[in-house]
Amino acid sequence: MRAVILAVVTFLSAHSAFAQDGLETVESPHDVATTIDRLTAALESKGMTIFGRVNHAANADKVELSLRPTEVLIFGNPKLGTPLMNCAPTLAIDLPQKMLAWQDDAGQTHLGWNDPAYLQARHGMEGCEEVLQKVSAALANFAKAATSE
Repeated sequence: MRAVILAVVTFLSAHSAFAQDGLETVESPHDVATTIDRLTAALESKGMTIFGRVNHAANADKVELSLRPTEVLIFGNPKLGTPLMNCAPTLAIDLPQKMLAWQDDAGQTHLGWNDPAYLQARHGMEGCEEVLQKVSAALANFAKAATSE
C-alpha cells in the first residue's frame, strides 16, 4: 500500500511540474534558422497557414542588444483551431499555434511548443479531446520533421 501511495504522489508531483511548464521541447541538430526553415516546409506541405516568423535576435540587434539565435514561427489551420475555440473561447489567446527555436548557452538548438494538454487544462476545455489528440500528434510530427537529420 505504501508503494502505491508513493507512486501516486510521485506521479502527481511530476504531472504538476509538467502542467506548470506546459512546454514540449526537442533538440535539433540544425541551427535555429534551418530548424525554422524545415518547420516551415513541413507545415506548408500539409496545407498549414504561416502567419509570421519573428526573429527575436535580429530585432534585438536592431536596438543594439544581443540575443542568441531565437525565432518563433506562427502558424495554424482554422479547421482545427475553430472547433477548439468553440470548446473554450479563451483559447484564442494561445492561437494561432507557435513553435519556438532557440540556441542555448552551449550552442544546442531546441524547438518548443505549447503542450495541448496544458492548454486544455489552462482553458478548462471539455469535449474536444479528439481534436486535441490530433493537434498533439501533428505538432510532434512537425517537430520531428524540423529536427530530423
